Amino acid sequence: MAIIVLFTDFGPAGPYTGQMEAVLWQMAPAHPVIDLLSSAPIANPRASSYLLAALRHSFPKGSIFLAVVDPGVGSERKAVVLQADGQYFVGPDNGLLNTVAVHARQVQWFEIVWRPEQCSMSFHGRDLFASVAARLACDASDDLLKPFTRHDLDTWPVDLAEVIYFDHYGNAMTGLRYHEGLAGKSLMVDGIVMEQADTFSAVDEHQAFWYKNSSGLVEIAVNKGSAKQLGLDVGAGISFGT
Repeated sequence: MAIIVLFTDFGPAGPYTGQMEAVLWQMAPAHPVIDLLSSAPIANPRASSYLLAALRHSFPKGSIFLAVVDPGVGSERKAVVLQADGQYFVGPDNGLLNTVAVHARQVQWFEIVWRPEQCSMSFHGRDLFASVAARLACDASDDLLKPFTRHDLDTWPVDLAEVIYFDHYGNAMTGLRYHEGLAGKSLMVDGIVMEQADTFSAVDEHQAFWYKNSSGLVEIAVNKGSAKQLGLDVGAGISFGT
């Protein structure tokens, strides 16, 4: 049974997540819906794409990600479905799904050519993408999609050496996947230099450090504090010394 996973920048307040869930419940009531994240970087598909690519690994093949970070809703951007290594991603073609595609081994793109009779220009998440995700879950999407091939991702960065997200605790995730070549190196961001630690308790209180987080990304934290205290924001670039 396919799981439908919500990934949006809608925030915890307001009706938008609930309105999408209502569509999913009506059209695919047998399929569980998991609200993975409603605090993706607002109106920032590029940063959100690296977060989505990291978080997808917690879910099995067959999972359907309903991903909506869509500042260009109502414009000429395509509505698409990406099939990547057995998972499906439904959302706008604005870069949000690109990092998943460049990380995956097997990829197929589809344009969503179907449109419902009632489709708001400002809420494709509810009126278009949720309906398509539900139909995918119910194996009823054959007439909705048209496959296409794309050749424009050769220059899309595989990793992003920038802050992409702050979690509830104020820890700053980056779009850079950890690898052994980074072990023991100093991280530099906005003129601040910090060392690697494996755990929060390995450094003094209020000390900044970096570590490999549970999703495999380089993350910046302050023990019993917030990385926001360092003056960081989404988009801050990071680099590594020796």
